[in-house]
Amino acid sequence: MKYPLDNLLKRLDDPVFRGTNVISWGSPVPSFGDLSRSTVATLGLNPSNREFVDPAGNELDGAFRRFHTLKSLGLKKWSAASTKHLDLISISCRDYFSRNPYDQWFRGLDQIISGTKASYYGSSANACHLDLIPYATTCKWTELTSQQQLSLLNSAGDTLGLLLKAAPVRLLVLNGASVINNLERLSGIKLDKKPIRDWTLPRNSGKGIEGFAYQGTIREVAGIRLSRDIHILGFNHNIQSSFGVTNEVKLSIRRWISSAAEGVLS
Repeated sequence: MKYPLDNLLKRLDDPVFRGTNVISWGSPVPSFGDLSRSTVATLGLNPSNREFVDPAGNELDGAFRRFHTLKSLGLKKWSAASTKHLDLISISCRDYFSRNPYDQWFRGLDQIISGTKASYYGSSANACHLDLIPYATTCKWTELTSQQQLSLLNSAGDTLGLLLKAAPVRLLVLNGASVINNLERLSGIKLDKKPIRDWTLPRNSGKGIEGFAYQGTIREVAGIRLSRDIHILGFNHNIQSSFGVTNEVKLSIRRWISSAAEGVLS
């Protein structure tokens, strides 16, 4: 994973990232889990700040550390990183789910993909998580301005293509409408969209929030041509943050993904 990791580190010193709220002292996160063994990958927007800090905003350290930082590597700036440092960052990504994963976020997604017999966890793990932008920000993606989001997508949107090009991933599962919209933009495609009645989120008044399933294939991301078609399955409700995503809705999404993935992973 040295490339694009080496390039991602160099970008952290780029002035274009100033004002984007990127946690500049935290390493990029190309993947959560072992991408080289993954046939299934979930896709989000960008890493949570909780991968680097505790609820009070203090840098995670010791047994609580999840990813490397300038401090943990003894560096003053990322341009001073050596092959040794790249290896340490790569290992922290590969071994993420066997150390101190942010289970509050990942267990729900792991359940969603479990019907495909894929999992982030265990010695036979065959799934990983990727993000459109491999840099954590001090706030949530939705709290960034549209200009900040655009700057990050323009500067690092090709990372996903570079990672998928050399990986065995055959199925990419998209978590939430923002992920779907941005991947469509980066890939220049339009996914098939279908309403699913069982995915409607109930509200005290009104008809509720409709649920939609998305399906299609990609062969290019941000100008990076992939070596084969990758099948896409997505849902508009963000499993972790959409208000009112019930267990029944999650189970229905799991069943749909399991069924839709049969021909892809067999």
